[in-house]
Amino acid sequence: MLDATPPRTRPANAPADHPAVTRPKVGILLANLGTPDHYSYWPMRRYLNEFLSDRRVIDYPRWKWQPLLQLIILTKRPFSSGKNYKSIWNEDLNESPLMTLTKAQTAAVAAKMQARYGDQVMVDFSMRYGNPSTKSKVRAMTEAGCRKILFFPLYPHYAGATSATANDAFFRALMDEPWQPTARVVDPYFEHPQYIEALAQSVERAYAAKAEKPEMLVVSYHGMPKRYLMQGDPYHCQCQKTTRLLRERLGWDKTQITTTFQSVFGPEEWLKPYTVKEVARLAEEEGKKRIAVIAPAFSADCIETLEEINEEIRESFEHAGGEEFTYIPCLNDDAAHIDALSSVIESNLHGWLD
Repeated sequence: MLDATPPRTRPANAPADHPAVTRPKVGILLANLGTPDHYSYWPMRRYLNEFLSDRRVIDYPRWKWQPLLQLIILTKRPFSSGKNYKSIWNEDLNESPLMTLTKAQTAAVAAKMQARYGDQVMVDFSMRYGNPSTKSKVRAMTEAGCRKILFFPLYPHYAGATSATANDAFFRALMDEPWQPTARVVDPYFEHPQYIEALAQSVERAYAAKAEKPEMLVVSYHGMPKRYLMQGDPYHCQCQKTTRLLRERLGWDKTQITTTFQSVFGPEEWLKPYTVKEVARLAEEEGKKRIAVIAPAFSADCIETLEEINEEIRESFEHAGGEEFTYIPCLNDDAAHIDALSSVIESNLHGWLD
């Protein structure tokens, strides 16, 4: 996505010994959570160490958390997490599905942006954890002549452990730039009409392909400790609004759709209901034989959807007596999703590029 050797010229009216500079551009930097470089032990350990050492993710006191992390968790978890990653790994490209999909999303967005703005823009992506790092991509963009950078965390909903920590990494990267570019950060887009439309279309396609329609759509979001909500994090409310807007767009009543939360970690209470328990309850207590699950908080399929939802949560439903489990993929590089992302970007470029 970046120019390998951006052209440099001496500014007009500058003295002969003035260094050459690149022609100014606007950088559009997409950002996702991240991925290990491989599912083997040491790459997994490096990735998990970076992720679980982030104070936005685990906010326990360092003196209490780090010994537990370094001496216990990181001696065992790289094996179990690596096994899960191996089950979904893109062996052909030797990368995780999240990396493959983020590359595809970036290429599709870049094509849209360049068709509209030409060589005035440069589109690339970074990862909060692992590679390519936010710092490396900010540096590459500034070296390529980006005097303005629009930073776009690919999280529809704001949360401290996702959007905020991505922004933290971006702002830290800016601190190291000798000539700091002007910067903007994209707001969460959980209620953007085109995003809701893209979600609705994905549900309609999945249901149309079924001879017997699912009896319940489970809208599963990544979880967070309940105390974050009580401290003012808006994530829970934004998730609930996405579900409501999706239901209204589909024209359904409340009995056909429910909101749940997955990926619980640690001993404290997280946002409820937990997806893995709720799908079992739907089968056991409500007699639901057919359900579908969608995960709107993830812009691209990853370990939490391909392994956790499509394997662990599916097993919970089937073990409880459920018969047909349909996982509706993330929006990924679907055309309607790319249109939605592009629309969000264009609105944020107003005043920079019109």
